Amino acid sequence: MFSKSKINDPGPKASDSTSSSAPATPAAPTPSDFKSTAPKAKPPASVLSSDLHVTGNLKTTGDIQVEGTVEGDIRAHLLTVGETATIKGEISADDVVINGRIVGRVRGLKVRLTSTARVEGDIIHKTIAIESGAHFEGSVQRQDDPLSAGPKAAPAAKPADA
Repeated sequence: MFSKSKINDPGPKASDSTSSSAPATPAAPTPSDFKSTAPKAKPPASVLSSDLHVTGNLKTTGDIQVEGTVEGDIRAHLLTVGETATIKGEISADDVVINGRIVGRVRGLKVRLTSTARVEGDIIHKTIAIESGAHFEGSVQRQDDPLSAGPKAAPAAKPADA
């Protein structure tokens, strides 16, 4: 009733003429062959809840949503500052959305201050949007590359001793 499949045979036999005339087919790909072909899904934003107080710097290539208090610098791709959040330090991100309080410098390609934002510090941006009702004390400066920390002086070359 059932017959043994030729796939499981150890190899072609000399007497088996049908298998020698059939073209060879490549083995089926294993899941390990597909390591980097499928694009990875973007991970969700890291959320710092309203009851969290962080002292120190945060750095990520991903997204951060702050609802609590951070005393330190933050570097991220997208930073969302919640209405209950307070950040004391420098912010540097591609996109910055401020709903809460910032005390320090803000650097971003796109910076948005919503109506509940309270910013005390300078903003260095490529594009900016400030909604009516936002509180802002500081200066605003447009730069094509606001994420660079400014022109750094190259160390003077020391002459080689002869």
